[in-house]
Amino acid sequence: MIVQLPGIQPEIAIAAIPEDERVWVPQAPNVWFRPLLLNTVTGSWCNLLRVRKSGVLSRHIHPSWVTGYVIKGAWRYLEHDWVAAQGSFVYEPPGEIHTLVVDPLSGSEEMITFFNIHGAMIYLDEAGQTTGYEDVFTKIALCRAHYENVGLGGGYVDQFVR
Repeated sequence: MIVQLPGIQPEIAIAAIPEDERVWVPQAPNVWFRPLLLNTVTGSWCNLLRVRKSGVLSRHIHPSWVTGYVIKGAWRYLEHDWVAAQGSFVYEPPGEIHTLVVDPLSGSEEMITFFNIHGAMIYLDEAGQTTGYEDVFTKIALCRAHYENVGLGGGYVDQFVR
């Protein structure tokens, strides 16, 4: 018998790559994310990022560290000479500006990567000026609106919120 303590949220044990395409939340053209954990206590989140066509994702910076694991395909950062290929583990130090790219130079035109993000993502233009911002709360709001729009119901996201 499992005893659930008051205030303690249950475990999450789900298929990371969903069968229902509606679970993928659009983030940009040809870019989606799939929430796995949205932690409002620590301000962190875990998700899968999926890119289906070659392209450049927004230039950004994280004030805290990020880790990733490439499940499918490959990608790179414009600011580095390495490629994160299938099976690669990636660590991004706090304060580093980078631009994620999926293109023939990375050896792939699509990818799925698991990311564990601590704190915010701050989007920057070429001059280093802030153009946008994401945190766990904006991610929840984006998920809620998308799930409502595609018929899953806005509350669908609640299973990932801790």
